[in-house]
Amino acid sequence: MTLDALLAHSSARLSAAGSPTARLDAEVLLCHILGVERTWLYTWGDRRADVEAAARFRALVARREAGEPVAYLTGEREFWGLRLATDPSTLIPRPDTETLVESALSLAEEPEGKLLDLGTGSGAIALAFASERPAWRVLGLDIRPEAVALAQHNATRLALANVEFRESDWFAALKDEECKTRFSLIVSNPPYIAEDDPHLAMGDVRFEPRSALVADGDGLADLNHLVTMAREHLLPGGWLLLEHGWSQAAAVREALVAAGYREVASRRDLGGHERVSLGRLSP
Repeated sequence: MTLDALLAHSSARLSAAGSPTARLDAEVLLCHILGVERTWLYTWGDRRADVEAAARFRALVARREAGEPVAYLTGEREFWGLRLATDPSTLIPRPDTETLVESALSLAEEPEGKLLDLGTGSGAIALAFASERPAWRVLGLDIRPEAVALAQHNATRLALANVEFRESDWFAALKDEECKTRFSLIVSNPPYIAEDDPHLAMGDVRFEPRSALVADGDGLADLNHLVTMAREHLLPGGWLLLEHGWSQAAAVREALVAAGYREVASRRDLGGHERVSLGRLSP
């Protein structure tokens, strides 16, 4: 069987299983097995598939048919042009979260500063920002030690020396003597899905860590906690930026205003949804 035929057969299987990106899934999995880029497949698709490689590929396709995310099957995902290692201990980086990175970069006007990323997961946000602002110091915190290890692994792979990761329950790792160190920017993509949200039983999120997805109070509990606590760790004039669900922008803006933040606004993701809300601590 040629590579083209193998892809066509596997794409049909994945499409029948309900994947909305069946052909792309198949191509990414085959490239992972062969160690090539997708453009290589378009040039050499008429080559015959190696028997062993085809068997390994079919095994991955079967797991994808069962719903496992491609990013967990390949162990990596591209985000902000960076190739990041992924595993089931963290959320899979998504394009919509690049809105948070773009927003933070647009506010990083000083040549040097400090950014804090809360619930850093794979380190995607912290690493993307650090790659664009090498003179800034970036700190990523996560409550899960396995996530911290993965984020640090990604930093090492990318040779980014201006970012550090630590284990922490939100701000807890910032000990008393360190509380004097405040940040120009605090960013977070916290859990914001309600416990009864039907989307938790669909797609990739079925395999992602529930603790990184679900929050009390109809998904707003962690967002509200960060709005309240971030004030103690921001420099005067510093910004808090929060990713949230597409229907939560008004509630997050209301919380920011009630907590005394100024210049409160929301920014839209690639799909046109209000995805990031932000506010500025009074100078």
